[in-house]
Amino acid sequence: MGKKSRQRAKNTTPTVTLDPADLEDVGPREPCPCGSGKRFKQCHGKERAQAADAFVVRPFEGLPAECDLIAFREIVPSGTVQVELAGEKVDAQYAGKTVNLVTLLPMAMPGLVRDDDSIWIGLQTHASSGDPSRDLGHAITAALHTEPGNPIQLGDLMKDGPRLQDLIDTTKPLEVKVHEGFDYWVGENVEDPTGEVAAGLERANAAAAPTVRLESVDAAYWTQIGDRIYLRWVLPHTEDTLLDALARLHAAGSSALVDGSRLIGSFRALGVLAPVWELPAGTQAADVEKPAAEFAAALEKALATDAPLTTDERAAKAGLASRQLTIR
Repeated sequence: MGKKSRQRAKNTTPTVTLDPADLEDVGPREPCPCGSGKRFKQCHGKERAQAADAFVVRPFEGLPAECDLIAFREIVPSGTVQVELAGEKVDAQYAGKTVNLVTLLPMAMPGLVRDDDSIWIGLQTHASSGDPSRDLGHAITAALHTEPGNPIQLGDLMKDGPRLQDLIDTTKPLEVKVHEGFDYWVGENVEDPTGEVAAGLERANAAAAPTVRLESVDAAYWTQIGDRIYLRWVLPHTEDTLLDALARLHAAGSSALVDGSRLIGSFRALGVLAPVWELPAGTQAADVEKPAAEFAAALEKALATDAPLTTDERAAKAGLASRQLTIR
């Protein structure tokens, strides 16, 4: 008898292109709709797993108010921003529809559609892929097919699904609002929530640290956490460029915002840095408005400087780099 071939038979299953809509309700263990005979998770469902693993360093790049969106996702307790649907990937029937992006929804749900057909999408959720922009696009798409009065039900993420940049009008500025609590959860038509709704709202409001967005500069947030007061400022510059500029100011003794304040480090989140200043006790948001504007002007000059860092500036940069905390 001749020897059996050690080579595996080639896969003769023809390549089939499926409409993403045909895959929305397919379970991972069900037969793949392409007819290959394989389970979905072993066939076309692999694309979804690959989409969840994709990592985007700066997912909100190119969006208006990019730094505010990052702040809402990472450090601001309660806030809302309205966006308008537009673009080639938006069905004509939904063009111009308003979507509310919010920091947090009850139980960190990804989104809901209220009885009045308004859409609310959460930025701070339990699970996400490596591309928060695609997660939001996925949630918005699901919301458009959700009956009013229900939370959205997310299917598996598709790698060719729309990102937030594909779904909203990026030519319009976004109106960013910070709230004292989460009363927007219950809507304007509910005057006095009761039961579990009232209890959950009370707990959420009690846990929200007081936060104010400065008006003199973009994406800078005053906050009080316990007895300590901070300013956290999300900036759009690349990390190394920003650290160079901050180091120049720090070495020159110009990194403080107000007397008694100090630059204590920075968060690294979604591709940018958010420097953090600790402020003296009793400092209010209004007290930081003018100093923040003046610091922004000084920072722009430092950013425009291309001379090599001095010895003191290199030491300052090393110190600042060692006091970074990566959030995402």
